[in-house]
Amino acid sequence: MDDHAASVPWPGRWHPFGATAADDGINVALWAPDATGVTVCLFDEDGGERRIDLTDATFHVWHGFIPGCGPGQRYGFRVDGPWEPQRGHRFDASKLLIDPYARAIEGSLTYHDAVFERGRDSAPFVPRSVVVGADDFDWQGVERPRTQWADSVLYELHVRGFTLRHPSVPPDIRGTFAGLAHPAVIEHLVSLGVTAVELMPVHHFVSEPELVARGLVNYWGYNSLGYFAPHAPYSSSGTRGQQVSDFKSMVRALHAAGIEVILDVVYNHTAEQSVRGATLSLRGIDDRRYYRQMDDGTYVDFTGCGNTLDLRQPRVLGLVMDSLRYWVTEMGVDGFRFDLATALARSLHDVDRLSGFLTVIEQDPVLSQVKLIAEPWDVGADGYAVGEFPVLWTEWNDRFRDTMRDFWRGSGSLRDLGYRLSGSSDLYGDDGRRPYASVNFVTAHDGFTLLDLVSYERKHNVANGDANRDGSDNNRSWNCGVEGPTTDENILALRRRQIRNLMATLVLATGVPMVVAGDEMGRTQGGNNNAYCQDNEVSWVNWDLAAWQRDFLSFTRALVAIRREHPVFRQRHFFDGRPMREGGPQDLSWFTPNGHEFDLAAWNDSDLRTIGVCLAGDAIDTRGRRGQLITDSTMLLLLHAGDAAQEFVLPGEPWSRDGWRLRLDTSARPAVPENPEELGGAVTLEPRSVVLLESGAPG
Repeated sequence: MDDHAASVPWPGRWHPFGATAADDGINVALWAPDATGVTVCLFDEDGGERRIDLTDATFHVWHGFIPGCGPGQRYGFRVDGPWEPQRGHRFDASKLLIDPYARAIEGSLTYHDAVFERGRDSAPFVPRSVVVGADDFDWQGVERPRTQWADSVLYELHVRGFTLRHPSVPPDIRGTFAGLAHPAVIEHLVSLGVTAVELMPVHHFVSEPELVARGLVNYWGYNSLGYFAPHAPYSSSGTRGQQVSDFKSMVRALHAAGIEVILDVVYNHTAEQSVRGATLSLRGIDDRRYYRQMDDGTYVDFTGCGNTLDLRQPRVLGLVMDSLRYWVTEMGVDGFRFDLATALARSLHDVDRLSGFLTVIEQDPVLSQVKLIAEPWDVGADGYAVGEFPVLWTEWNDRFRDTMRDFWRGSGSLRDLGYRLSGSSDLYGDDGRRPYASVNFVTAHDGFTLLDLVSYERKHNVANGDANRDGSDNNRSWNCGVEGPTTDENILALRRRQIRNLMATLVLATGVPMVVAGDEMGRTQGGNNNAYCQDNEVSWVNWDLAAWQRDFLSFTRALVAIRREHPVFRQRHFFDGRPMREGGPQDLSWFTPNGHEFDLAAWNDSDLRTIGVCLAGDAIDTRGRRGQLITDSTMLLLLHAGDAAQEFVLPGEPWSRDGWRLRLDTSARPAVPENPEELGGAVTLEPRSVVLLESGAPG
């Protein structure tokens, strides 16, 4: 094939964007308002390139119809225009560019000088966009679970790392979408009781050049190249569009098991990095329009990754909205967790509740009906916005994380603990949101695992090339007396009790709990608190469990089951501290170890490390689907972070009329008794322990 053979396309249509397959060819449309020319590049099986200049432009969209092409066709764009970096124009027709609307991407990226330097052909070194056919996937009648927020339990996982070492998953599909859809994997999720998996980035991504130069990779995937394309290496059946059907098959299998799929999405920046980064897509299409820039053409960087998408531009905002709707309507996902969400909601400088991004989502008939989770911070000067997102949104609540870590290592404020355990009404209670606006977490992909949180006080990231800094004050960790691995049985017993304490307060607190994959099995990263570049045993979930790990897995399953069985832990309204019926108990009560309700002095007692919270089962401010009153047992949760045993006097009427039964004790073996015993008027709390008591019968 002649590398520069020219042909004239049919006019085609300016919409839809991207490459759309028809019976007799493909329609191509690319928004590039400042370009002076756009060329479509088609690649054959031998790598030969055929270039076709688009001659029609409507509403700043270059478009044309190319007959004789179809699904599986590999292609890219070359875009010409001015080279005026001081004005934000960095056009270079020598660069082969990924289609922003590509449904699939094939091939690897090589960081050759040609992808950086002006005037050098980058085609041999960059991936290709792939034409995908019409959506004819058979969903087999499987419907979305549509789990209510208050009933949700989230499970953050990495598609590759979750199954790569799973012994029941066939080796050829480990680390892929098909691996996650395997019955043995789904059985684990179902038995754990999670209602949704929150997948770390699955948009097609690449590694940064500085990592590649060190022999590392971007394992986590927060470096997106294609917002419509599933990450090709996660496909086990091919990369000419098969990754699309592989992803849908995974979603179908999870939905059939009653599990929703939430995507962690990175619309705040792209893999093109700073102005000195590789030109791969948006920069070459229209740099000034796609990225936020200063007057001199340099980038505004609210992300710490070199660039920030400019969602103030209607068409750039449209790209993000089109991508989100595509993943819901065609790929079947149930919601999104937005990485560095504040960067998406900025006006000129500040986070703006009336920004185009938030406003468009709130009125969108598709996106307003799915689960929306904000990571409510970025690296800007005013980038911390926990509690600042509008209705419809939930948020990763780092205040919950910090408070629970502090309490269990023996510090922090009881007043703050009270707010976090009861749904964080101080953050979400005054703007129409509900307790489930708080996505509670103790650990996440970024930071220590649950076991490492109680085993290390300093990070140990030698493999990353990082120095040992970030001590316990930053991580809010406590190693229980020894740094790292130990054979001391007393230290090991304390650590295992501490992870039971942390898991119990996470799962039983009001709000939406998020568990990180592997934490329920005592996973360790060897003290690495930032394993973003570790595609190896440091990050992969280990399914070969010791006896204590199997015990902890059973404990976590029992915890989630208790939450599922008892609506007092799944409040749909904030507590107001009043009885629902005359003479009844308050919906929420707090107790000191002497059995008295908390007063101002107790809340301000910095030495008090023991607290009881009582959730009244007949004071739930929620009705069922047909308006029926929902009632439950009354639950008393006792938290003791002291290092000595503590007697706790149990409250009587009106909180309990028939005494208390033990449901859970993190200091006991087993921690969850099969036959709950009746207790007297007091209970002894062992050092650093959680006790859950039940009174009355479930509703």
